[in-house]
Amino acid sequence: MDSKRAWTVWGVGVFAYLIAVTQRTSFGVVGLEATARFSASASALSAFTVIQLLVYAGLQIPVGVLVDRFGPRVMIATGAALMTVGQIQLAAATSVPGGVVGRIFVGAGDAMTFISVIRLIPAWFPSRRVPLLTQLTGQLGQFGQLISIAPFALVLHAWGWSPAFLGLAGLGLVACVLSTAALRNAPETSGPAVELAGIKETAEDLARAWQQPGTRLGMWSHFATQFAGNVFVMTWGYPFLVSGQGLDPTEASVLLSLFVVVGIICGPLLGGWVGRHPMRRSTMVLAVTFAITAAWLSVILYPGPAPLWLLVVLVLILALGGPASMIGFDFARTFNPSRRIGTATGIVNVGGFIAALITMYVVGLILDLLKNSGFSGGNLYSLDSFRIALSFQFIVLAIGVGAVIGMRNQVRRRMALAGETVPPLRQALADNARRRAQYRSELRAGRLAGRDSAGRDTAGRDTAGRDTAGKHDGGPAGQD
Repeated sequence: MDSKRAWTVWGVGVFAYLIAVTQRTSFGVVGLEATARFSASASALSAFTVIQLLVYAGLQIPVGVLVDRFGPRVMIATGAALMTVGQIQLAAATSVPGGVVGRIFVGAGDAMTFISVIRLIPAWFPSRRVPLLTQLTGQLGQFGQLISIAPFALVLHAWGWSPAFLGLAGLGLVACVLSTAALRNAPETSGPAVELAGIKETAEDLARAWQQPGTRLGMWSHFATQFAGNVFVMTWGYPFLVSGQGLDPTEASVLLSLFVVVGIICGPLLGGWVGRHPMRRSTMVLAVTFAITAAWLSVILYPGPAPLWLLVVLVLILALGGPASMIGFDFARTFNPSRRIGTATGIVNVGGFIAALITMYVVGLILDLLKNSGFSGGNLYSLDSFRIALSFQFIVLAIGVGAVIGMRNQVRRRMALAGETVPPLRQALADNARRRAQYRSELRAGRLAGRDSAGRDTAGRDTAGRDTAGKHDGGPAGQD
């Protein structure tokens, strides 16, 4: 464990996950081209990503069971192969059904990757490294968004649809070959694999994880914070910025790339805050959700196209949803025993993706209805149509906020029965401020005492030195 071989295995796993993220987010920058290629309506276009996410979310728990049975190596290689097949299919597709089949393969392969890579880490590294490497895996994998936003979009605009998606298929093939050649489930000296629980035990753990209010609080936290960013990056952000707001495609790509930068910078900061204030995790979830709501309100209500600075603020706040959604997994870890953490994590992970796929589809449906009614003047992606369609997000955000508050109350009631109370936020902030003031006062008093002590000591030494010098030189004291 923790050998050069272990780092190689982890590196290959991270590369496979990075490629999976590239495949997952690649459709986010092809909305306009896909509309033209497939003669697709907005709702049909959203179906590409909605069905992909539906497959991804539906396979989370089954994939966890399969990883335990067959090991991460087989699952990662199989996932890369499925994504390769899916992108080849999409490169050749000329109809909506053919394209959707390709995205189904991509969603299935993507679903197999992250869980499997995370499963590798405790087998190859000591426990002290597992939390950090888990965080790094998620953050490094998000660089795949940059590949889909910049190089892929460049190839798409320069050489066309089929070469661009065949290039993605080539990346998937590389990941498949590397995973097969370099990955191993565990070091040769490790003990036997964990025995797979039976169907009855698995069903019982799933029921108990769901019955735990902390698990559902995590799911609704993931639901409320993650979906808006996914909707923007994976489907509607690029058409909204280019066709609705009138930005240059390069400017839109740069804005979308900010998601990765914000996640890498804010992820560790948000994680540190949660570690210092574990009783205020739901408060951070609600704060991020309210910020997302305020940002979208500002853009939608702005008269005419929003200025670039406001769009940058929107993207930055939407990007906070990704790190904030990780708080949901912390709820799963906190409120479930170790044997159920995987199941609880799967439940949490479904929340944000279900919210995203519903929102993606409904936004597309509203855009189609507005065009068919004549409201958009024949322009499917007009700014006014986007304003109405994207306002559906406020309904989803309201549901998420209400559910988080309701589940938080259930969790706190259960905690109170166990003798653990959570003080009101106002009292907690006041206590925090009082402790900080006391600490600063004690620190200031300590520094003053240190100066006084040092001053007296220096004065004594100086006097002694002067006396000695005067006597030695034969002149009056202090003349030296």
